[in-house]
Amino acid sequence: MTNSELFENLESEELMKEEILNAVKKHAEGHIAKHKANVNILIKKNVGVAEHPDVIETIEKELDIIAKYNDQLEMLKKYFK
Repeated sequence: MTNSELFENLESEELMKEEILNAVKKHAEGHIAKHKANVNILIKKNVGVAEHPDVIETIEKELDIIAKYNDQLEMLKKYFK
C-alpha cells in the first residue's frame, strides 16, 4: 500500500468515525427534545391527560429518560472529542 493509499484509508476511517459519532449525538439530542416537550406538556396541560393519572411519576420517568441521553452526550464529549 502506498503512502497516498494509506492516507486516504485513514482519512476515510476518520470521516466514518465522525459520521457515526454525529449520528449518535443527534439521536440523543432528538430524544432529549422529545422528552423535554413531554414534560412541558405535562406541566402546562396536566388536566385532561387521562392516561397519566400520576403526573409527578410520569414526569420523573421522562426525566430519567432525559438523564440517560444526557449521559450519552457527556460520554461522547469526554471520550470521543
